[in-house]
Amino acid sequence: MMISGARREFIIKDTHRGLYYEDGKLTKILEAGHYKIPPRKRFFKKLPTVECMLVDVRERELTIKGQEILTADKVAIRVSILVQFRVTDPKAAIHTVDSFEDRLYSDVQLAARRSLASMTLEEILTNRNRLSEDILSDVTESAGSYGVTIRRADVKDLIFPGNLQEIMNRVLAAERHSQAQLVEARTRAEVEQIEAESRAEITKRDAQADAEARRLREQAEAEATRSKAEAETQAYAERVKAAEALEGHPALLRLAELETLRELAKNGNARLYLGLDRVSLNGAVSGKHDS
Repeated sequence: MMISGARREFIIKDTHRGLYYEDGKLTKILEAGHYKIPPRKRFFKKLPTVECMLVDVRERELTIKGQEILTADKVAIRVSILVQFRVTDPKAAIHTVDSFEDRLYSDVQLAARRSLASMTLEEILTNRNRLSEDILSDVTESAGSYGVTIRRADVKDLIFPGNLQEIMNRVLAAERHSQAQLVEARTRAEVEQIEAESRAEITKRDAQADAEARRLREQAEAEATRSKAEAETQAYAERVKAAEALEGHPALLRLAELETLRELAKNGNARLYLGLDRVSLNGAVSGKHDS
């Protein structure tokens, strides 16, 4: 919007900026406020012709509709793209290009064609964000050169030719079925692995228990053998002491013989054969019996 005319007053809102021209030359950029165009003459002196162009700096939307584009696998699709942008440099937006909106439309259109032409149909369906990212990456720098900043670019609509939608539905259904089978197979494999690990752990614990039981059994047997050996050793030691005592006291030996004879005499079937020699202090009594 161009404002001109001597003594004309105008107000620039905060949503716009003003390009101030004197004799067609841009001299300044006006912020929001109240302004007045001066007269063309003062004191018989001709003053420059003043004009002011208002530029909208609010965020706006631009829709690129129904672009038919071939994908990398030669499928023709129609795509609509929604672009959100705003003018951040009023001077560049007006002076660099004839119409920044037309230029932005063309740039986004070409960027979308380049991006879609490098993608297969499956990639487009499964990763629509890539198209937005490609457009932003491709257009952001060029749009900035004529004072426009792109906020976002999104795929609004995708239209497939003929019965391709039905075919894609079948493909997607087959993929979902395949994924379900894959998940089931993975689950079954994980269950089998867990069961195998459980069996291995049980076998390991059983082996450890058997080894511990065997160790305890061997330890008990060794302890019993040691105790038996100690008992036998002690018995031998006592016999040695008894023998030494009898050897040193013949009367005790005689007493032991008499005790033995008395015990044998209690058995009515026992036969005793006694041979009595001359008894002396160092003599000995011998006896034989059978039953």
